[in-house]
Amino acid sequence: MAAPVAASAPGKLILFGEHAVVFGEPALCTAIDLRTEVFARPHAEWLVDGASLDDPKYRYVKAAVRRSRMENPLWLEIRSMIPTGAGLGSSAAVTVAALGALASLRGAFDPPAIAREAFEIEHEVQGRASPIDTSTATAGGGVLVRPDEGDDLLWTITRDTRRWCLHRCPLPELTFVIGYTGIGAATGPLVAGVKERVDASPKAASMVREIGHITMDGLVALQRNDLVAAGRLMDQDQGLLDELGVGHPMLDRLVTAARKSSYGAKLTGAGGGGSMVALTDEPERTAQAIRDVGGRPFLVHTDPVGVRRMP
Repeated sequence: MAAPVAASAPGKLILFGEHAVVFGEPALCTAIDLRTEVFARPHAEWLVDGASLDDPKYRYVKAAVRRSRMENPLWLEIRSMIPTGAGLGSSAAVTVAALGALASLRGAFDPPAIAREAFEIEHEVQGRASPIDTSTATAGGGVLVRPDEGDDLLWTITRDTRRWCLHRCPLPELTFVIGYTGIGAATGPLVAGVKERVDASPKAASMVREIGHITMDGLVALQRNDLVAAGRLMDQDQGLLDELGVGHPMLDRLVTAARKSSYGAKLTGAGGGGSMVALTDEPERTAQAIRDVGGRPFLVHTDPVGVRRMP
């Protein structure tokens, strides 16, 4: 039996810029040290974890297989540390890792190509997507997305009339505590709700622009390791996101509990449930505070390593 090839990719954490990025504002994301691994080896039929590739829960992997144009069937195995539905990029990580493993079989491991293919897969499966999740899973470390090219450009991704410029954005080693509400929320309706507000209200449009400014200020604060300033900006961002209608009572409960032992806390991802993130140097205390009010905590650290082939 042939030895399997494998690739792994990290989860992600959006630090600043949720929702505003849809309107062309910048967003800052970091890879985290929860990873997904995908193993692949020749087999008599297509199987994923012993199940059919057609099972809906493997739709991202199936799309990766289709785009990779593999002719001979494979046995694929997924091992993931990333909880699904928590806003930590589980779908992006499995998509990127699957593409990485399949590319390794073809001898064509090319991260920029993987990033572009992974974005197209997420867009195909979800109906609408931003490339920040898949690019962060591919590149690792900190990634800044903005509409124009700047220093440390990784790659540019275009679709229809939209254009995203993804930039390498070095960040220090940081500890975050994620609080998962246990509540799932579809991204599409939340994005649509913000658009309705922005279209109807100059005040909402101004808030979106302010989130863009906060994102760039937050990047500077984190790169200076000024955690006090970064935390204050996270709190400001959370207030704006609440006003834009993407908060949730359970998120508010977790954020309030976490702030007592953190520099700052805010939702991460689409909102409406999902997860929040706290920047802290007392991770155990913050995790317990989240647990005490009914959340599920995860301790994560920034991860500089993106998609990689495994020995």
